[in-house]
Amino acid sequence: MTLILHGCTLLLREHDLLKKAEIVFDNDITAVTYNSKQAQKDGMFFCKGTHFKVEYLKQAQELGASTYVSEVEYPEIKGMNALIVTDVQKAMALLGAAFYEYPQNDLFIVAFTGTKGKTTSAYFTRGILQNYTNKKTALFSTIDRILGPKPEQGFKSDLTTPESLDLFHDMRAAVNNGMTHLVMEVSSQAYKRNRVYGLQYDVGFFLNITPDHIGPNEHPNFADYLHCKLQLLVNSRACVLNGDSAHFTEIYQAAKATTPPEKVYVFSRQNSPQAAMADVTYQNLETTLTESEFQLTAASAKAQALDIAGDYKLGLVGDFNEEDATAAILGAGLAGAPYQLAKNSLVDVHVPGRMESITTQDHGIIYIDYAHNYASLKALLSFLRQQNPAAQVTVVVGSPGNKGVSRRHDFARVLNEFADQAYLTTDDPGYEDPTKIAAEIAAKIDPQKVAVTTILDRQAAIKAAIEHNQAPDIVVLAAKGADAYQKVQGVDTPYPNDINVARKVIQELEA
Repeated sequence: MTLILHGCTLLLREHDLLKKAEIVFDNDITAVTYNSKQAQKDGMFFCKGTHFKVEYLKQAQELGASTYVSEVEYPEIKGMNALIVTDVQKAMALLGAAFYEYPQNDLFIVAFTGTKGKTTSAYFTRGILQNYTNKKTALFSTIDRILGPKPEQGFKSDLTTPESLDLFHDMRAAVNNGMTHLVMEVSSQAYKRNRVYGLQYDVGFFLNITPDHIGPNEHPNFADYLHCKLQLLVNSRACVLNGDSAHFTEIYQAAKATTPPEKVYVFSRQNSPQAAMADVTYQNLETTLTESEFQLTAASAKAQALDIAGDYKLGLVGDFNEEDATAAILGAGLAGAPYQLAKNSLVDVHVPGRMESITTQDHGIIYIDYAHNYASLKALLSFLRQQNPAAQVTVVVGSPGNKGVSRRHDFARVLNEFADQAYLTTDDPGYEDPTKIAAEIAAKIDPQKVAVTTILDRQAAIKAAIEHNQAPDIVVLAAKGADAYQKVQGVDTPYPNDINVARKVIQELEA
C-alpha cells in the first residue's frame, strides 16, 4: 500500500484542509502512523494530540519518516516534507482511508450510536449476519474487535471507535481475511475527534440519548453530545431510529435532512406514543430470569418487504434487551437476512459481560453487566426489581475518572430509586483519586434509602457484597463486565474481570 505525495496534496485541497505544502523531495509514502515509535522509512507521520512534542517528530524522522502532517510548521525540522493542515485529525482520516485503499467500499457496514445498547445491538446483529454471510462478518465493539474467523484475528478493544488509522487498518485486514460485512459501534467521541471523518455507513442506527460523556475531556454540554451523535445519520445511506428515544423530533429531522424518506426506518414499542408512525413495533410476550420472548410487527410496506416480522426468543435476561434485538433484526434485515434465519440466530447470541448470571447455593443470584450510566443501570435494576419484588438488591459500582463526571450523580440517583445497599469501588479511575470519585457518588445517596459501604479494592468489594448476600437476594456487579483491566494513571492495569472474580469468591465461600 502506498500514497503518492502529489495525490495527498490534491485530496487535502479537495476537502479544504491544506494550508501549505513544503515538498523537499518527492517520494511514495509506504507507511503511515501517529506513533513516533512506529515510524518507518518513507513513512508519513501525523503530529496529533494536545500534548504533542517536537521530540516525537524528531524520533519519527530518525526512524526514516519522510513526511509529516501537522497543524503547525516545525522549521527546526530539516529534510522532511511538511503538509500543514487546518485539522490534522480530519487529514489523518482521509489519508488513512486512501493509504489502506478504501476498505469500507468492500464492506457492508452497519453502525450503531446511542448512550446505551450499542454493544448489545452490535453483538445481536453480528450473530445474525454471521449465519447469513457464512461467518464473514467483522465486529468493532467496545468489548472486542474481530477481523476474521481465526482466534488470532480477534482481540480486546481499547476504544469503542479506534483512531482513524487503526480503524482503516483493521478494515483492510478484515477485507483481506475474507470479511464482507462489518458491524461497528460509533461513539460520540469518534465524531468529536474526527476519527470517522469521511466514512459512510450502509445502515446507521440512532438507538437513544441521555446526558452522558459530559465533562472536561469529553463534551462541554449536552447540545454538543447530541450534535456529535447525529453526525452518524448524516453519513448513513439508510437510517434506523428508535422512536422511543428522548429528543426523537431532532433525531428524526436530522435523518430526513440528508436521507430519502424510503431509507428512514423507525421502530418502537407497540404501546409507545411513536407507535403510530413506526415502521416496526415490538411487544413482550413473556419474560423470565433466563430468557424473554417478544413479537415484532412490520407496520409499513417497506418494513414488510424486509421479511422480518414474527416471534423471537432471546437467551439474554431482561425484556429491556428486546429494544436492542429489534434494532439488530432491522439492521440484519436491511443487509438481507430473513425472519427464520434471524430467529434461529438470536437465541444463541452471547454478549460477554452482558447480563451474565451466577446462581449460588447460599448467597443469592449474582448478575454481571456492563451497565455504565443512568439509563442502562436503571433499565437493569428496574427489571430485576419487577422480577424479584421481595429481594434485597445490592449493587457494586464505581465511576471512571477524567470522563463522564455526570455519571457520579446519576449513579447515586438510580441507587436511591432501586437499591437497598451499595458498595462503592474503583472503576477505571484514570488520573483521578478513586476515593474522591466514590465520595462524590456517596454524597448524593440518601442514607435513609441505601446503606453505603466504600471499598476501593474492587475484588474486595465484590467479595464483601457476595459474602453478605443471602438467598433469594441479588448482587449486581455493574459497569465492568468482562473488562480485563483497570485504567489507572494512564496504564491498563491487569484485572481478572468481574465474572472471574465473582466465580472465585463463590467457589471459596461454597467449597
